[in-house]
Amino acid sequence: MDRQTVVAEALDLLDEVGLDGMSTRLLARRLGIQQPSLYFHFRRKEDLLAAMAEAAMAPHATARLPRPADDWREWFLDNMRSFRRTLLRRRDGARLHAGGLPGPADRDRIAHKMTFLTNAGVPELDAQMAMLAAGRFTVGCVLEEQADVAGEPDPDADFPLIDHESAFEAGLSLILDGLVARTPKTGGRLRP
Repeated sequence: MDRQTVVAEALDLLDEVGLDGMSTRLLARRLGIQQPSLYFHFRRKEDLLAAMAEAAMAPHATARLPRPADDWREWFLDNMRSFRRTLLRRRDGARLHAGGLPGPADRDRIAHKMTFLTNAGVPELDAQMAMLAAGRFTVGCVLEEQADVAGEPDPDADFPLIDHESAFEAGLSLILDGLVARTPKTGGRLRP
């Protein structure tokens, strides 16, 4: 049994039982091995969770990087939408991802994205803060969406049921509009 198999089975178990139900004992039983055998691949449960988070992010982490001719505003929106879709693919995907640190490959991709934004005229500090803010906004939106398992309106609530996708798009647009306004080359306006 290799590390990749352990991680794949752990992600399938996550989808079944959620992050709170996840345990190395259950994973070992699922794999048909003794629990101490997992320590050959992962010394601690935290190491396993980090490997799971990295594997779960693969669809976003392997998405096409921006090219110089791309419109940075459209790319910014598409990048965050890809991030959201990837987090939503796994039960508790946002919780699994939250708090993790990017690995070497992720840092290279982040550097490429930052260079793309700054080459497009976005001030460097604004590009950094916008990516951080939009990323955290996206994780927060997905945390709320994944926590809203019932999806039923509260009859005692004085507010309508939230359409998570519409709320995400509206918030993301606000972040982008703020970034556009601070970017001299765009003239302060996003094309319709």
